[in-house]
Amino acid sequence: MKKLQMVDLKGQYQAIKSQIDASFEEIIDNTSFINGPEVHAFQKDLENYLGVKHVIPCANGTDALQIAMMGLGLQPGDEVITADFTFAATVEVIALLQLTPVLVDVDEDSFNINIEAIKKAITPKTKAIVPVHLFGQAAHMDEILAVAKEHKLFVIEDNAQAIGANYYSKSGKVLKTGTIGDVGTTSFFPSKNLGCYGDGGAIFTNDDNLAYTIRGIVNHGMYERYHHDVVGVNSRLDSLQAAVLRAKLPKLDTYNKARQKAAKTYSEALKNNPNIITPEILGSEDTHVFHQYTLRITNGRRDALAEHLKEKNVPFGIYYPIPLHAQKAYTDERFNESDFKVTNQLVKEVISLPMHTELDDEQIDFITATINTFLK
Repeated sequence: MKKLQMVDLKGQYQAIKSQIDASFEEIIDNTSFINGPEVHAFQKDLENYLGVKHVIPCANGTDALQIAMMGLGLQPGDEVITADFTFAATVEVIALLQLTPVLVDVDEDSFNINIEAIKKAITPKTKAIVPVHLFGQAAHMDEILAVAKEHKLFVIEDNAQAIGANYYSKSGKVLKTGTIGDVGTTSFFPSKNLGCYGDGGAIFTNDDNLAYTIRGIVNHGMYERYHHDVVGVNSRLDSLQAAVLRAKLPKLDTYNKARQKAAKTYSEALKNNPNIITPEILGSEDTHVFHQYTLRITNGRRDALAEHLKEKNVPFGIYYPIPLHAQKAYTDERFNESDFKVTNQLVKEVISLPMHTELDDEQIDFITATINTFLK
């Protein structure tokens, strides 16, 4: 059996090695390291893939979220609603911009933001909702958009974990996650479904004016060299990373199908274990691209299972062990524990198994047998 890895980036690289190496050599030869042809070509490729008018590449997924909020003109004190059960970057940028983070609970089945909790959290100061398509599954965007429209709020999609996922809207349209709200963001961190070999990110929108504003923000607020029209940042995707992403993008649907197949194999092997809740796919299979394959261990033995997996050299992750409302940086007297019942339960139960495009049945059989034997 091949060595078990949480993510097998080397194996994936071997299949595209010649293309990557040739692109790197060309970029180094022509020294077009920043905003070179590869960046512009990747931008166009991604616009076509997503079916969105504007893709603005940037340096990383956290910057993408921050720049999206800056582009929308959110001001200090404005309230932004987002999920309590997610990675800290989502709330981090809200705090950095001196906006007010409003954390709400999530759904048990999808781990995504709860619609009723959003409604309950809206105040006259609320200006935006940030749904996170967590672990690769699309959030309930029709309902979120309806709430946003009623209260005149912006919707900023955090699509860092779900690039390539489809969303079937009630209008009959099939949309890519990240292109549904006012603006979407993603990360190209190496372990993502579409990952580069360093840091990278992008912002998506169909709004021409917003795209124009954001293009200035990512480049020091410049539209013309040395003319700074807006307050900006330095956040650009470099050409080497764009070359990696250009090589991988045509394979993204294949990569995601491999993840979906692995997830199905996992779930078949684990579904009859009474101590385990396997991930639920809401709707069509292609609405979940399984950035993570995350189980819930319901008998209070999650941590014991983690220790057992460690002993058996089976990689795992616990995403996330501490809810955001309990993190020292984001504690707030406004938050009540009774409002986070699902999140507080999930952080005790969740465990994520190896998930990547090179995962094979032999590896999955070993992992699931190890779990089922321990959790009898």
